[in-house]
Amino acid sequence: MSRYSIDDFVNETKQKDRGEGVFELETPRMLEINLNGQIWAKAGAMVSYRGSIKFEREGIFEHGLGKMFKKALTGEGTSLMKATGNGKLYVADQGKKISILNLQGESIYVNGNDLLAFEPSINWDIKLMKRVAGMLAGGLFNVRLEGRGMAAITSHYEPLTLLVTPDNPVYTDPNATVAWSGTLAPEFVTDISLKTFLGRGSGESIQMKFSGNGFVVVQPFEEIYYSQQS
Repeated sequence: MSRYSIDDFVNETKQKDRGEGVFELETPRMLEINLNGQIWAKAGAMVSYRGSIKFEREGIFEHGLGKMFKKALTGEGTSLMKATGNGKLYVADQGKKISILNLQGESIYVNGNDLLAFEPSINWDIKLMKRVAGMLAGGLFNVRLEGRGMAAITSHYEPLTLLVTPDNPVYTDPNATVAWSGTLAPEFVTDISLKTFLGRGSGESIQMKFSGNGFVVVQPFEEIYYSQQS
């Protein structure tokens, strides 16, 4: 059989069962969900599925009035879909790299644009960073996950995790910040000299400062967020 044949291609790229559980990384940028019940995923993330699976957009009142108002403020970036049934579901987000987290009672904050999927056993809430909303286009929001279960987050290219200690705070670019531990509460600081030095837009002068004990995940890419009005 000659190299680069169709058979070679199929054998190299075909789906493989790894027996890893509900969430499996089929490739670094494709998540396989072995569905037996229900899962939450980012709206529009479905690439393919097999089996009997029903998809529904998140109901307006499904999670209570408080979250509905927060969703109205944060725009479409937080839209979720509910997948219910039995089968294999494949989800992805613009070719971004996927990381799986198995929460064991911990909590983590994830940038709303970087949350791909999570099990219904995980409690979640939308947090809008009001103090920075007027500084960045469209503001900045994140989702707090807590409990037990699997979650999948995405990043442009390989993520880097930086440890935060009381004597060594970490500063990040908000547009490059993917997630941080639930033990941390970032504050926003501005640096006029940095803005002048870089010669870029107003967003470049804003930094997130993480203090305490925990970690923060960054990516080598700056995502630009737009409001619904833009």
